[in-house]
Amino acid sequence: MKPPATEKILLDGAAGAIETDLTDPGDGRIAIALIAHPHPLMGGTKDNKVVTTLARSFHALGCATLRPNFRGVGASAGVHDQGIAETDDLIAVATYAKQRFGDLPLICAGFSFGSYVQTRVVERLTAHQLVLVAPAVSRFQTGTVPAGTLVIHGEVDDVVPLSAVLDWARPQNLPVVVVPGGEHFFHGRLQVLQQIITQHWRLP
Repeated sequence: MKPPATEKILLDGAAGAIETDLTDPGDGRIAIALIAHPHPLMGGTKDNKVVTTLARSFHALGCATLRPNFRGVGASAGVHDQGIAETDDLIAVATYAKQRFGDLPLICAGFSFGSYVQTRVVERLTAHQLVLVAPAVSRFQTGTVPAGTLVIHGEVDDVVPLSAVLDWARPQNLPVVVVPGGEHFFHGRLQVLQQIITQHWRLP
């Protein structure tokens, strides 16, 4: 199957340019998916394999997908800000997407550090769905999330222990989808990750 064409754009953010990859299924699009990458100081970029798997999954479901580089990564201006200013940058990308595609449902998805930033985004924006993959709850003070949030974690994650995610989710009565044998980067299990996204997808 031919991969979708990717449009490379530079959006205006508080610190300057936000480098973003956008794929659009066209007039049949049903939602906007904003996807956040892992920690920039540990090599995280918009081209991370988990992030691109999420983008392919949502594009196949009919979503316009946007994968920005956090500030200081690639052509994105600014310096790393521990997720604080990064929240503003994601909101700027979401605002651009809404202006371009109209008031479609917004999906906020993130991987690791990107999950943490997305939990901050949905405190300020209304999202149809929040998707957290390997959320870094043991490394960043992560608050409660909306009911219906999809949390996916690897059984043998050695960066963020599964037990830490369960301890965070338990008081919220929040289900966690566990990938057997999966580690933090889901090596060899990206197809399973895509299947989970597809199976859990719902629109009102």
